[in-house]
Amino acid sequence: MLKKRDVHDSHVLFDLMTHPEVFPFVRQKAHSYEEFVFVTKQTIESEERGELISRTITDEWGNPIGTINLYDINENAGFLGTWLGKPFHGKGYNVLAKEAFFHELFFDLGIEAVFMQIRKVNARSRKAAEKLPYAILANETRPAIYSRINETEDVFDLFEVSKDLFTFYMMRKQNESAEEQAMEA
Repeated sequence: MLKKRDVHDSHVLFDLMTHPEVFPFVRQKAHSYEEFVFVTKQTIESEERGELISRTITDEWGNPIGTINLYDINENAGFLGTWLGKPFHGKGYNVLAKEAFFHELFFDLGIEAVFMQIRKVNARSRKAAEKLPYAILANETRPAIYSRINETEDVFDLFEVSKDLFTFYMMRKQNESAEEQAMEA
């Protein structure tokens, strides 16, 4: 589902990223294949320096279908940036990728909170965030961050995924799975 970024995936990812329904919402935009390769190399180097965490999202056959990233890491928290190619919208990949990424961030890499800065006009991303049972709207609970991301104009909503809420969600999910298995036996 997730793998470390690799320049060899650039052609497929660039073609997926440039779709008109995807491109406006990509944080690291590239207007040419060469620029995308350059940005990918920079991303890999930035991760090696501990400045961000970036993964390629793959389908069940290991084909690249998008990226998921944690940017602006500060005090064990950062901002999520994710996109999927248009052919993969609405097929459940987003939720699976986020769960796998959050699991790695919280349990392997020591991250405590992930923020999602979502444009108020981006109905698709807002709806996706609202579906996550471990994400909360943080406009009022994190006023300093909310003010910073809307410094010049009120454009973004702020969502937060905390390690505690995600852990609680995973424990509940495991308990439900165990109960279902017991009932089947």
